[in-house]
Amino acid sequence: MAGSLRGTPRIEPKLDGTTPQGPETLDLRLGAADRAAASSPGDDGRRRRRPPPREEDDSFEDAEFEDIAPEPRASGGKSAKARRPAAVSSERKRRKPKAKRGRRGGGNGGRRSLLGRMVRFALIVGIWTFVAVAGVLAYYATTLPTTAALAVPKRPPNIKILATDGTLIGNRGDTGGEALGLDEMPDYLSKAVLAIEDRRFYSHFGVDPLGLARAAYANLRAGNVVQGGSTITQQLAKNLFLTPDRTLERKIQEVVLSLWLEARYSKDQILEMYLNRVYLGAGAYGVDAAARRYFGKSAANLSLKEAATIAGLLKAPSRYAPTTNPDAADARANVVLGAMLAAGFINGTEEKQALADKVQTKSEDSNGAGNYVADWVADVLPDVVGALDQDVIVDTTIDPTLQAAAAKAVADGLAKNGAKAGVDQGALVAIESSGAVRALVGGRSYEKSQFNRATEAKRQPGSSFKPFVYLTALEFGLVPETVRVDQPIKIGKWEPKNYAKDYKGPVTLQTALALSINTVAAELANEVGPERVVETAHRLGISSPLQANPSIALGTSEVTLLELTGAYTPFSNGGLSIPPYVVSRVRGIDGKVLYQRPATAAPQIVDPTMVGMMNGMMADTLARGTARKAHIDGWDAAGKTGTSNDFRDAWFIGYTAHMTTGVWLGNDDNKPTKRVTGGGLPAEIWNGFMAAAHRGVTPAKLPGDYRFRDPDTFDAIAAPSQEIRPPADVGAGDAVAARPPSARDPGAADETAMGDPVEGDRRYLDTPPPRNEARRDTWDEPARPARRDEPLYDEWGYPVDPPPLRERMARDRRYAEERPRYDDRAAEERWPPEAVPLPPADVGDDYYYERRPRRPLLDRLFGGW
Repeated sequence: MAGSLRGTPRIEPKLDGTTPQGPETLDLRLGAADRAAASSPGDDGRRRRRPPPREEDDSFEDAEFEDIAPEPRASGGKSAKARRPAAVSSERKRRKPKAKRGRRGGGNGGRRSLLGRMVRFALIVGIWTFVAVAGVLAYYATTLPTTAALAVPKRPPNIKILATDGTLIGNRGDTGGEALGLDEMPDYLSKAVLAIEDRRFYSHFGVDPLGLARAAYANLRAGNVVQGGSTITQQLAKNLFLTPDRTLERKIQEVVLSLWLEARYSKDQILEMYLNRVYLGAGAYGVDAAARRYFGKSAANLSLKEAATIAGLLKAPSRYAPTTNPDAADARANVVLGAMLAAGFINGTEEKQALADKVQTKSEDSNGAGNYVADWVADVLPDVVGALDQDVIVDTTIDPTLQAAAAKAVADGLAKNGAKAGVDQGALVAIESSGAVRALVGGRSYEKSQFNRATEAKRQPGSSFKPFVYLTALEFGLVPETVRVDQPIKIGKWEPKNYAKDYKGPVTLQTALALSINTVAAELANEVGPERVVETAHRLGISSPLQANPSIALGTSEVTLLELTGAYTPFSNGGLSIPPYVVSRVRGIDGKVLYQRPATAAPQIVDPTMVGMMNGMMADTLARGTARKAHIDGWDAAGKTGTSNDFRDAWFIGYTAHMTTGVWLGNDDNKPTKRVTGGGLPAEIWNGFMAAAHRGVTPAKLPGDYRFRDPDTFDAIAAPSQEIRPPADVGAGDAVAARPPSARDPGAADETAMGDPVEGDRRYLDTPPPRNEARRDTWDEPARPARRDEPLYDEWGYPVDPPPLRERMARDRRYAEERPRYDDRAAEERWPPEAVPLPPADVGDDYYYERRPRRPLLDRLFGGW
């Protein structure tokens, strides 16, 4: 067999020629019947016969897929295998297109192929998108701290501030409320937040793809941002770790941190942290702070409607605040209730009841004045206990009753007269003689302005600074009876002028202070030296820097109301130094006492004799001077008015033996008022508050034992509060030297002591001339005595020296004598008692006082009152 195969010549197929046909070739194309006919006897095997047309067999697609057995060799020496390619190729050309047309036109095969390609494309795109997102997240994750160093910051400490009776004044700190657990909050509070902010909170992994898609679709339809896709976890991550910047980097970091929070904490822990730290407007961080701010209660006591109102604040705290926009807040709360119903958190009955409920917002105690106290306490607390690392409870000295009375006095005074007086703001501080601050009002409305004008605003005190000048002069040896001449003076290039632009000639220091004469104060400051005046002010409690120049006498250096009021306190407590304080005790939430104000003895900084002199001088301010409107029935009171240049600031600082209170009025933009002085509206506000503060308190006399010894130029008519009128000849024959009583004859102590008149001396029992009981002290018509046709008071209510007094002064050589300068040691060494004579005893004997006649209406309207 092998040899026969090797001897057989190789037959090469001829593809470009005609292939001889034989029985073997026909077998590939003919059926069984045709094959039998072709192989019948007589057939030479070369006759061709075209096969009849036959139907396509659907069992196969092409002939090339059939298994064809090897054919036996034909007689021509060529095998069927060698002749096959031409026939097969021809058959393929005829049949293959039909098979393809059958596949395209039959059934859903084409559509299935297109859908498959789309699915495969989407799968590929999704995989690459996932890889890209993972890469971006991984990149920005590297910009964050490592997970070992990453930790949720501790919640800032809360400062709970209480009044003397234990009532809450306010919460302060970065949160403004206490931290509550979910179990301490009403269940519907957390559900209200979930319903409106993140309904799938308990099912997502920190990022909600469905929520993002929904928000993107809503924003595209609206053409702007109307929905947010951030989850509660994302919002917490932003609040804890990130800035509010709207950048791609911050958003991606927010996603990374959200995933970290979800892996580190449970859902309940995340929700609890969120509810205790989220900002809800008006300085409130957390639901408890918001509940106290808007409803005056803890979050544990909220109703369903109140909880929905707080949840509605999350979208826009300022727009939906129930205190400023109640209608918008109510509408937003109804939206939250609808979302809770749709989420299945409440039923229809609960929704209807809540919709019918009307929430009552917290009524601010006279425009939220207590918030000024809370802000001040939060500011001074680090100086008391240092840095805080836990929640604390602060017990203060604030009396809630007096705080409410102070806030009402300021609010009512400004509401009644503020507009016509051109005054927009006011402040009040009340300090007991012990130094405890009992009330503080920092402005007209805390809601409109949180700036504390009592503790932070520095203004020129004007003439209310003069008591420090006069105290310095007394400590240099002068007494209230010392005479100075009110006349034009020039100190360097400065020429101080009086408020009324006139001069009264010789006046005692007591009269000069009561009538607030500028020239005398400037002369005294120049005599003792401005540096000594500054030292006195600082010793009494002024902490602000003061300029030691001649104008310091008129209060040109700026101070705060709190420090100025505190500097008057030594006059009311007998000369003791007790700085104002508001914090009495600090405790932790566990009850541990962190600070207790010590009970220490206060040092004596003013001699009691000087205190008595100053109290007598400033009491005269309320009796016949610039502060007559501040008089309190049944109480000895003293004080001083003050008005800065161009009527920009109006002050009145007054006190009794029980309390010292200061009032300031002005404008935040430093705009001048409409000629408001300290003796006008500030004195009225002071009087209203002090009358309420002293209701039920046993009256007490001011400390000090000095009696004013001015002769007849100052009698009971001129000073209505002076019950005893010294005889005309007391002190007239022996001119009183300008020294304190301790420096004069010791026997004069009984003569100058306050108290009952000297027993047996009938001169002290003389009945003074009758007073005018019908005198009126009103804002637009100050009281003014008059004598016949000669006015004794100018148009502003200040005394005018009558011509006879000027004539007597011109004839009396004693008024022309040179007085020594008290800062000159040589002059003090040759001190003669006659160097500072008193006015003649008969000055003023022939004058009586009566009520000023009422001016016509047109004259009062346009005549310059």
